[in-house]
Amino acid sequence: MFLLYKYDIFWAFLIISSVIPILAFLISAVLAPINKGPEKLSSYESGIEPMGDAWLQFRIRYYMFALVFVVFDVETVFLYPWAMSFDVLGVSVFIEAFIFMLILIVGSVYAWRKGALEWS
Repeated sequence: MFLLYKYDIFWAFLIISSVIPILAFLISAVLAPINKGPEKLSSYESGIEPMGDAWLQFRIRYYMFALVFVVFDVETVFLYPWAMSFDVLGVSVFIEAFIFMLILIVGSVYAWRKGALEWS
């Protein structure tokens, strides 16, 4: 028979962690002042009235560069726990990590070849 009483702490934590943000949003919705005038709806940048249109077109290269950086940065975070417990895990995990690194290198070469790493 399943022992569901062992999960009481989990369910209590789940309910409490769901109720607290909901209560915070409800309390802020009730207590927040609602004054929507023309000054409130205008854009404001560091105390200076904005000049020109707010819709500026950025080159996609900036986003691609940031995306490649984030992907490889996150992947190195995945390698850190493996490196810390390398002596305990054994050869099979070393082979898996080697394959993982190989995939990262292939992705890096692909991004380099496509020009995603060049800023100008």
